[in-house]
Amino acid sequence: MKRLATAVLLTALAVAPAHAADKLTVLLDWFANPDHAPLVVAKEKGFFAKHGLEVELVEPADPNAPPKLVGAKQADIAVTYQPQLYTQIAEGLPLVRIGTLVDAPLNCLLVLQDGPIKSIKDLKGHKVGYSISGFEDALLGVMLEDVGLSEKDVEMVNVNFSLTPALMSKQVDAVIGAFRNFEQTQVKLAGGKPLAFYPEEHGLPLYDELIYVANKDSVNDPRMKRFLDAVQEATVYLINHPDEAWAAFIKAYPKLDDELNKTAWTLTLPRFAKNPALLDRARYEKFAEFMKARGLIKTVPALDTYAVEIH
Repeated sequence: MKRLATAVLLTALAVAPAHAADKLTVLLDWFANPDHAPLVVAKEKGFFAKHGLEVELVEPADPNAPPKLVGAKQADIAVTYQPQLYTQIAEGLPLVRIGTLVDAPLNCLLVLQDGPIKSIKDLKGHKVGYSISGFEDALLGVMLEDVGLSEKDVEMVNVNFSLTPALMSKQVDAVIGAFRNFEQTQVKLAGGKPLAFYPEEHGLPLYDELIYVANKDSVNDPRMKRFLDAVQEATVYLINHPDEAWAAFIKAYPKLDDELNKTAWTLTLPRFAKNPALLDRARYEKFAEFMKARGLIKTVPALDTYAVEIH
């Protein structure tokens, strides 16, 4: 009987499930695309699982919703933009930046080489398309001021999210808010020759394009550090093994297996944060001052109230 009991116990242990992974919900800023490569690779190649996490990546129906849902504790982490973080904090959302996904600007001012704009100065009297007012207005304003112009010298046209079609159809002469890893490629694939002007070369302080935010009450949640550790390992992997990482990415999102996304993948690789948890305090404080100077926020919040470095 003793031998039988021991055998039963060993059998039960053999079939018993391993300790369940901790669940984590991550809301993307938009539909899945190469900007999210570290997250997808971390999920598909087992880096999240290695750190005891079961991560769900969710594409939002409304791109403005993820930070609000995290603020309301209806999700754990949201991917958002550093410039938007300041306005989200000003609106009272209890958010804090815990990490960085893309640590360099992707935004640019885009024109066609065979169009009337050869330099930023040439924008005077011309139409500029945009998708979202606020930061894009301020971004263009800085670039115009750098060459002695102002926003009054151009006509702003809301083209919603049809930046490339509006430019290619010559509805506008330039577009602001174009991502240099996507819209430039779209223009090329449509038969055009793009010419880009980069905001950070014309007076705009450097900033992180995409960041991770969590609810302030979650800063000490041990899942957050494990999440960032997994993302860092995934980032190292995809940089060292881009082809294998791409294969994992399109296995998860087969509809993205095309020339546009493959090119965007290659262009985005150098811009992923190698150390996602690292916080550049001076960069964040300088950009907060910029946001206030442009009238996008009324006061500059204390850095520790909206950005942390998790160790």
